[in-house]
Amino acid sequence: MSVVWVILGFVLLVVGGEFLVRASVALSFKLRISKFVIGMTVVSFATSAPELLVSLNAALSGSPAIAINNVVGSNIANIGLVLGITAVVGSITVDNTFYRLNWPIMMLFSMTLYYFLHNDSQLVFLEGLALFGALIAFLYVLLRQAKKETFAEEVDETLAIVSYFKIGVWLLIGGSALYFGSEWLVNGAIGLAAIIGVSEAVISVSVIAIGTSVPELAASVIAAAKQEKAISLGNLIGSNIFNIGSVLGITSMIKTIPVTETQILTRDIFWMIAFSAVLIPLILIPKQHQISRSNGFVLILGYGIFIFLIFTQ
Repeated sequence: MSVVWVILGFVLLVVGGEFLVRASVALSFKLRISKFVIGMTVVSFATSAPELLVSLNAALSGSPAIAINNVVGSNIANIGLVLGITAVVGSITVDNTFYRLNWPIMMLFSMTLYYFLHNDSQLVFLEGLALFGALIAFLYVLLRQAKKETFAEEVDETLAIVSYFKIGVWLLIGGSALYFGSEWLVNGAIGLAAIIGVSEAVISVSVIAIGTSVPELAASVIAAAKQEKAISLGNLIGSNIFNIGSVLGITSMIKTIPVTETQILTRDIFWMIAFSAVLIPLILIPKQHQISRSNGFVLILGYGIFIFLIFTQ
């Protein structure tokens, strides 16, 4: 039955996330916010909602390992699985913003998270506030530096004419689906971990992480197959920054997240940092400023090794 709850939880998170994004974008149009700002802020926060609800639900339910490893695992999956498969479908060109801003900031957030957790084996209110504040500062810099045309294609203009009533219905559906989806996924994951004899941390860094990354994977593969320019490495890296800054930042501001599974600090978070760091040599070899299909296979292989090791060690 635990497997059923996990699957149902995944389905509701995907449905809830989609309705929340559409409602948020439509409401932003009503408030006369520019498409650029919507794409950079509203959509990014809304797509982090499934991870946020899962982590917050887990923390409040007394399963802090799921709260932390949901984010750690999602960040690993975004690079190893999502970016890997996307690159296999079609090579990804890397722009200068990646070197100047996105990658350094992602590494800074990753190392800061490690320091906060390693320092006292917990993530407290002030640390969460620091992470969330740093995310707001990053968005401010990004909004000032980026060009409007870069993100114009990412926002569906047809949502500008949606009525307030429909927006309200979408918000109700999205919020309800995310709430129950996170509840069922966390409870199902706890039961599944007990059944197969692994820790909650293992389930959250693998099964839950992949599940909450499915929307990004689907969107990235579809866009790559259509050869759309909207897909970029910067967008995927931005998702990792949002996961740490918004999901763990907000969750720890609401409730302190203790480290209850030692492998989070001795293994999992190092994999997250390693996947982030390896992007630089992959981009420069063999062809500079591009993640080729062969690079994509390397990332997928690395992710496969990670999944194998966490279930066998």
